[in-house]
Amino acid sequence: QVQLVESGGGLVQPGGSLRLSCAASGFTLDNYVIGWFRQAPGKEREGVSCIRISDGVTYYSDFVDGRFAISTDSAKNTVYLEINNLKSEDTAVYYCAADKIDPWTRLPTAQVMCIRGRDRVGPGTQVTVSS
Repeated sequence: QVQLVESGGGLVQPGGSLRLSCAASGFTLDNYVIGWFRQAPGKEREGVSCIRISDGVTYYSDFVDGRFAISTDSAKNTVYLEINNLKSEDTAVYYCAADKIDPWTRLPTAQVMCIRGRDRVGPGTQVTVSS
């Protein structure tokens, strides 16, 4: 069964850091693009960062401003999102999604996935930034 499970969220003070995890089971990441998205109450869903595992190409949305870093651990079949210098506006439910790469078109790219977006399926992980 293909499954992604997010973890690592929590309550953090402004300026703090978190590392979110997206653990995949039922498939290996190699032929996928993995994306991190977030949704705050009353706001539109945002693509945060996406990575195409096979070549390591990443995409970050403009608002990231150098504070986010996406990475993978193939041995653990996990994708991470590290967030530094957290701000109150980062408060949201963060979730990950996977898109399989079409062997003929080689799409999607990381940018395409992040811009196109994906709906949340599971609970995600809540990040709350507050003093």
